[in-house]
Amino acid sequence: MEVINAIGRRKSSIARVYLTEGTGKITINKVDLTQYFPSAILQYVVKQPLNLLEVAEKYDIKVNLNGGGFTGQSQALRLAIARALVKVNAEDKKTLKSQGFLTRDSREVERKKPGRPKARRRFQFSKR
Repeated sequence: MEVINAIGRRKSSIARVYLTEGTGKITINKVDLTQYFPSAILQYVVKQPLNLLEVAEKYDIKVNLNGGGFTGQSQALRLAIARALVKVNAEDKKTLKSQGFLTRDSREVERKKPGRPKARRRFQFSKR
């Protein structure tokens, strides 16, 4: 099996995934998954598509992650892994799509408007 690559985005995070056959090792920016995401919840989010298809021990995953915070990065990585798994086996697409792993969450930060402290927040009104 050749190297399969996919990309996932969320907020301002970008995850580039390179999937090969292996033993289930996930390396993010040359660091192990457990060191990069110390939180068990974020590790769970990243492994969701692998656990759903029961292929967690079948592939080695190398990831380039940049931008955003840890939550956005973990969700971008989940999307990228799901897309790579569909490239490996197209029959898995229905299962992953039903769980929502192939849907790109398009929400972005709203821009700050001029004359206001934030995007929608207004300065406090003073009558006198």
